Amino acid sequence: MSSHAKVSAQALVIRESVLKASNLVKQVSSPEGTLTIVNDVSLDIRAGESVAVVGTSGAGKSTLLALLAGLDTPTSGTVWLAGVDLTGLDEDGRARLRADRVGFVFQAFHLIPSLTALENVRLPLELAGRSDARRIAMDALARVGLRSRTAHYPRQLSGGEQQRVAIARAFVTEPAVLFADEPTGNLDSATGAEVAALLFGLNERSRTTLVLVTHDRTLAARCDRILQMEAGRIVP
Repeated sequence: MSSHAKVSAQALVIRESVLKASNLVKQVSSPEGTLTIVNDVSLDIRAGESVAVVGTSGAGKSTLLALLAGLDTPTSGTVWLAGVDLTGLDEDGRARLRADRVGFVFQAFHLIPSLTALENVRLPLELAGRSDARRIAMDALARVGLRSRTAHYPRQLSGGEQQRVAIARAFVTEPAVLFADEPTGNLDSATGAEVAALLFGLNERSRTTLVLVTHDRTLAARCDRILQMEAGRIVP
């Protein structure tokens, strides 16, 4: 292949959609009647792109993330993740796709308290049947600055260290898409800034697609694109 053809092929990969949503609607029942939490949202996110979803509390940001990641199902509309129609899969099918193609970082860390840092990071690799799970997990913890904390349990780690473990776990399977929901929300400003720098640095090196839900405009500004949500809609 000529160098020009290689560049064109690389450009094609860069432009390729990895996450698409068409006319997503999520409604729930309440004592006041039917509430529409996500209202006719369509979007297209390219491979390697970083996108922030911002808005006030109750705007529908976290619900939209859950729909895009296959953690929840829409009332209507379609989601394609890595070329697969999520809305056409059953719960087991969505779980398999998440295990193969998706990483998560949440505000509340979601580490398993009975497992060490190393065991938390190893877990998704072991579930995937990787024989080299320990080596890869050790390397991931070293990259987030926790080589000396591998045998510590979550209760023995600071909030910032717990989030670093969560980030290592999220990246260890080389996901196509990383979903981060308020990843610095439980951290003080200095620790949050360190964790944010780590998250974006790893994301850039791994060329993962990042979808970030945040109320922090400074954090959102580090993304390639910002989507504003109001009352369940994406607004200009």
